[in-house]
Amino acid sequence: MAGNFWQSSHYLQWVLDKQDLMKERQKDLKFLSEEEYWKLQIFFANVIQALGEHLKLRQQVIATATVYFKRFYARYSLKSIDPVLMAPTCVFLASKVEILECEFYLLELMDCCLIVYHPYRPLLQYVQDMGQEDMLLPLAWRIVNDTYRTDLCLLYPPFMIALACLHVACVVQQKDARQWFAELSVDMDKILEIIRVILKLYDQWKNFDDRKEIAAVLNKMPKPKPPPNSEGDQSSNGNQSNSYSQS
Repeated sequence: MAGNFWQSSHYLQWVLDKQDLMKERQKDLKFLSEEEYWKLQIFFANVIQALGEHLKLRQQVIATATVYFKRFYARYSLKSIDPVLMAPTCVFLASKVEILECEFYLLELMDCCLIVYHPYRPLLQYVQDMGQEDMLLPLAWRIVNDTYRTDLCLLYPPFMIALACLHVACVVQQKDARQWFAELSVDMDKILEIIRVILKLYDQWKNFDDRKEIAAVLNKMPKPKPPPNSEGDQSSNGNQSNSYSQS
């Protein structure tokens, strides 16, 4: 793992501007509503989580896979590569990064953006500093896991996400931590922005029955075009090929 987040490719290249992210996403929002796009994010994050748990991967590896998935579709449309194929590919790559961390650290130094920082480590440090590890850490950790169903990992540094999740956990557990947060040298407006996204996620998630809804959303999702010379095209579109040759 690269030692300094502020010098890493994560910070320098992959903390994105929300307006730029939404501009790139307009290609897909021609086919999907924003609510449907949210549902796709939740669904594919759940797919990656379930696959990672089935393979007995660490939570940080699953989170890295989810970030790779989100980074790809931050730059490319859903129709560029089918997300059903991309999700397990990201899990495979993230597990390789886990196994070959030294090798990928070298690649990071050569400007390949494979090192991902997560909120887990700063969260642990903050909870220990607050002196409420047993009370707050399990809930805050779960909230961090849930944030990977949003764009937060593309828009904010991990330490800010950790603080926002800790803030939500304090509210839920009725822990008065206002003085502790007031002493931090951090932009609390940014923390509140993150909290609002987390609350919106839970609002969307509680009304989302993926077994009933996801099929319709997936049908609306823009699909990749098949390769023009694939065997499937030749067998299924034989008449079309003949018409091309006749013309």
